[in-house]
Amino acid sequence: MPRYKAVIAYDGTDYCGFQTQDNGKTVQQELEKTLTKFNNGVHVPIHGSGRTDSGVHAEGQVIHFDMPQKRDEEKLRHAFDTQSPEDIAVKSVELVDDEFHARYLAKGKTYHFYVDIGRPRSPFSRRYAAFFPYELDIEKMKKAAELLLGEHDFSGFCATGTEIEDKVRTIYEAKVEQVSETQIRFVFSGNGFLYKMVRIMVGTLLKIGNNRMPVEQITTIIDKKDRNLAGPTAHPEGLYLMEVRYK
Repeated sequence: MPRYKAVIAYDGTDYCGFQTQDNGKTVQQELEKTLTKFNNGVHVPIHGSGRTDSGVHAEGQVIHFDMPQKRDEEKLRHAFDTQSPEDIAVKSVELVDDEFHARYLAKGKTYHFYVDIGRPRSPFSRRYAAFFPYELDIEKMKKAAELLLGEHDFSGFCATGTEIEDKVRTIYEAKVEQVSETQIRFVFSGNGFLYKMVRIMVGTLLKIGNNRMPVEQITTIIDKKDRNLAGPTAHPEGLYLMEVRYK
């Protein structure tokens, strides 16, 4: 059965995350509804590169799915895109080997996190950036972010509720950028991320930037593997899955 890989983008505001669940609308459910219509009412399951939580957005989420017949890739992309909800875009569709798996073959991901530091907050960014109206030392946060680079056990930056035992990950990029007078962007790239890891790293860096934690707290959290030593989990609306990388 032909297998297809698709890159999708979505505004996560009105969704209870990516993955199908019993309560609330999810991105996966909406995409499967669309594909099932193309398949004469026979359910078509999709598999994503990973979950995103309620309110989290994506620019480069990757999925795969199988269809009973081979189809023109651009025609399938166009139909998939136009028949899906307006807050979901299908950016590309390509035929792949039947061994391809969106989740298990992923080798790395990049996330962006946006913070609105304007006073008062912009009503137009409330769904797309977390609000932090307090003083921040950007240079201090940049120094702290550098301590996240490399291979570490990131247990101290992982929320409870995960079943993953191996919490060693490698971070290749950890940047803090002021992109405008009222907005900061955090950029993280790595070979994988734990449950709510990016949001906890952002919450910790904001606390450091607000002079409520020392820069060296990053090293302490990594060494002690203690979530209680890290900052709060930043709000989900600022988080974007930008890219998923494969070999």
